[in-house]
Amino acid sequence: MGAQTMTYPAIDWLAITPLIILLGGMMINLVVAALTRVWPRAWYAIGTVELAVAAIIVEMFIWHDINQDGSRIIINNALSIDHFTMFCWIGIAGALALVSLSTAEYLRREGLEGPEVYALYVCAALGAMIMTASNDMIVLFLGLETLSIALYVLAASHRRRADSQESGLKYFILGGFASAFFLYGIALIYGSTGTTNISGIGNVLSTEVFVNGDDAMLLAGIALLIVGLAFKVAVVPFHFWTPDVYQGAPTPVTSFMASVGKFAAFAALLRVVTIALPTRAEDWRPVIWVLAILSVVVGSVLAVVQTDVKRMLAYSSISHAGFMMIGIESIGHSGDVDGLPATLMYLMIYSVLVIGTFTVVSLVTRTGDNGSDIGSFRGLGKERPALALAMTVFLLAQAGMPLTSGFIAKFGVIQAAAANQSYAIAIIAMVASVIAALLYLRIMISMWLSDEESGDDKREAIQVPFTAGIVVAGSAFFTLLVGVWPSWLIDASQAALQLAK
Repeated sequence: MGAQTMTYPAIDWLAITPLIILLGGMMINLVVAALTRVWPRAWYAIGTVELAVAAIIVEMFIWHDINQDGSRIIINNALSIDHFTMFCWIGIAGALALVSLSTAEYLRREGLEGPEVYALYVCAALGAMIMTASNDMIVLFLGLETLSIALYVLAASHRRRADSQESGLKYFILGGFASAFFLYGIALIYGSTGTTNISGIGNVLSTEVFVNGDDAMLLAGIALLIVGLAFKVAVVPFHFWTPDVYQGAPTPVTSFMASVGKFAAFAALLRVVTIALPTRAEDWRPVIWVLAILSVVVGSVLAVVQTDVKRMLAYSSISHAGFMMIGIESIGHSGDVDGLPATLMYLMIYSVLVIGTFTVVSLVTRTGDNGSDIGSFRGLGKERPALALAMTVFLLAQAGMPLTSGFIAKFGVIQAAAANQSYAIAIIAMVASVIAALLYLRIMISMWLSDEESGDDKREAIQVPFTAGIVVAGSAFFTLLVGVWPSWLIDASQAALQLAK
């Protein structure tokens, strides 16, 4: 019997260059760090930022290449290379750079300096990038697990804080259940369609007709798939892990989870419902509608009654996830073209907003990372007026005030809902946004108007290191730039409509 020749899939090396840069750079950094003395302050962060910037430059070239030659699916139909993917990759790499800079001084302050946290950031970013580009459910699951495992370890990375250990354990246990739901959903969809390829599932469902309840397995698979991703994006009722994990995790890690984690899970959900399940929109759209309503209402109401700022922002992130769900719900209406770019733009804007916000929180919590109650912000306007001003910009943007990026984000998804005559969800979202504004107002009052109390003069002075200052200033500039001149970001998100199928 003659030897059989193994056929390997063709590989588009240019398309996966950003992944190679991050993976190779991370491994080189770890090896060099292990073989040399402790690096000078912030060098680990700068090395990670250089990798992220190099990846963004290559992604810009690939964006131009897609303009010239069109979208494509590579490596045996496993990854989609299109404007949607590049938009997400640029957002994830940008978030990686910002969070790395904000982490540098935090780790030095807490006595945790080392390359491991940055390596885990890069691992999580790689998983997130795989998720956003996946054209196969198995590849999507591998990306999800790569992201999740790195986040579990990052949440528990502050070894001297019991809260950090607790948050990592909670996230790990509940995340394991969510991954099991997701994988079981993939299995049931495979059993119904005979393929795990996302484009292939869409083709099968567009031609196959189910009668007499023959689609029960498919519907169960879609439901479990949504449950798995709903946990990752933290929408009600799959949000229970969020406040505890956000509060207990190191503050820069919290900003990474809230930005990159949400970016990856929402992008994966967008690609699945747009390419694999458009013909089953009448089945999944009501579920998304309910999740969106619950998230904007519960997130906004519970955020207002919190006393810890990190828990406030955790519930606020649940509310923002609800707004993004409104954009996904609008995709379920036939002929809709606004929901996908509106949701993508919201993801990009929120990622920068939340990183800037948590960077300020990280500075205010001081050594030990425990002072995140609202009283810790008392007098910030007098002690650090520039920092308080930047925080005010972030809070106003999250509230959706005009001339900030948050207004553009919320207007986009509400406009998409109204265009499809989903007036109820649009009205409820606007009312919830007004309720959530009370939360942001409480923090601003504490910063600018609250009187000093006894013992405030003995608190550790707030330091604003150069790297964190760059993140805060850059995030505030982006927030105001998009609020005043949003057309460039709108055009970029509109380009993402041309998905590779």
